[in-house]
Amino acid sequence: MVHLRGDPMITALSLPLLSLAAHASEAAEAAEHGPSLGEVMPIPWVIPFAGLLLTIAVAPMVAHHWWEKHRNQLLSAFLWSLPVLGYFGYLIADGAFAHDAMHGLEHAIEEYVSFIALLGSLFVISGGIVLRGDLEGRPIVNTTFLAVGAVIANIVGTTGASMLLIRPMLKTNSEREYVKHIPLFFIFLVSNIGGALTPIGDPPLFLGYLRGVPFFWTLEHLWPIWLFPVGVLLVLFFAVDSYFYAKEDLAHRAADEARVEPLRIDGAWNFLLLGGVVAAVLFLSPVQGQHDFRDYYAREIAMLLLAIVSVRFTPNRLREDNGFTYGPILEVAALFIGIFITMIPATMLLQARGGALGVTEPWHFFWATGLLSSFLDNAPTYVTFAAMGCGAVAECVSAEQLDTLILHPHGQHILEAIAVGAVFMGANSYIGNGPNFMVRAIAEENGYKMPSFFGYIGWAALILFPIFIAVTFIYLV
Repeated sequence: MVHLRGDPMITALSLPLLSLAAHASEAAEAAEHGPSLGEVMPIPWVIPFAGLLLTIAVAPMVAHHWWEKHRNQLLSAFLWSLPVLGYFGYLIADGAFAHDAMHGLEHAIEEYVSFIALLGSLFVISGGIVLRGDLEGRPIVNTTFLAVGAVIANIVGTTGASMLLIRPMLKTNSEREYVKHIPLFFIFLVSNIGGALTPIGDPPLFLGYLRGVPFFWTLEHLWPIWLFPVGVLLVLFFAVDSYFYAKEDLAHRAADEARVEPLRIDGAWNFLLLGGVVAAVLFLSPVQGQHDFRDYYAREIAMLLLAIVSVRFTPNRLREDNGFTYGPILEVAALFIGIFITMIPATMLLQARGGALGVTEPWHFFWATGLLSSFLDNAPTYVTFAAMGCGAVAECVSAEQLDTLILHPHGQHILEAIAVGAVFMGANSYIGNGPNFMVRAIAEENGYKMPSFFGYIGWAALILFPIFIAVTFIYLV
């Protein structure tokens, strides 16, 4: 029987499907004892998923002005989702796989609502925090900026940390001449690799949490793998920045020193609201096997209320000073409804048949997940390979219950590799993770010359791939 979490809107939208499922209940009961939908589904049903991700990757480069309109992003998501919705509607009406199809749609809707609630609340609340001041752009100051950013990315998310710190860091170095490397390392550390320790840090990890991974599992199991690239990149940045700082002439250094202004935070009370979001994730998430008020989107409602409080009581000038707009979160909301729908067939197919692809070892999953996360969105990539990992471990009940995957030692290593692959390698290109493009745009607005799309990929490969190869041999082989 289909279980809804009780949200009136979701229930209303689901009534037609529920009606069809009810008429097909006998066939659905029989189907539960036969092959799963993923075992019999034709492979071409992954095309809408691949097509939407390819659209997201290519459209901003070839049709930027058309793509930047949110209605066109939503239209693209809808058009790619339509075949999947039609196919699943047919399956529900036919009855043979009504249970699997209905469950897949219901779970996708639930995850989408939770996903947007978390990202939206963190984005809106962190937009009300302004870090002011102008420090001297010395290597130790810049390295400290990056270290702090890598840590707080796990508290306010990589997007929140990027938006909070990028402008002060660029301003701190505005009088320097050799600064091209600074935004690059910022994207590597703050916008990507830093956020690997909590489900709040990066969207893929939150999807894992929604699928049963305990909140503190990432911190407990990933911190050694996180510490290595973060430490290496900080040391490397300090060396590179020291080299370029030594090349600065005395006039640039004097101008930099003359502009020093102590840091201060405006809108700091929003940190309490961010703590409220963390508390909502910890204490208001539904518990499997227990049915109470938490099943009725208590977590998401709390996040929405916290965001409303931030907007209502934070002076508008603070968001204006941050250059805050709702554009990025509207884009995510428009596109991810399509992503969550179109990835249902891919997830089912990989869970049922993923073992046949030969991707079985943790290091296989690290590179497969990571390389796709470099050019496709890392959140659905994480879910897709988690489904494959579940299919490779007999003890894993379902890709929607990843806690059963990590009960097995091999499954635990696989999920560790998938998690760090998705988070770390989002840094390999501008389109690997949402904050990357935001940081690039802000840096260019402030007069920094950023590499081209392929130029950035070259720098990322040169700097990051040796680190990722070392991670492979030290932790994953």
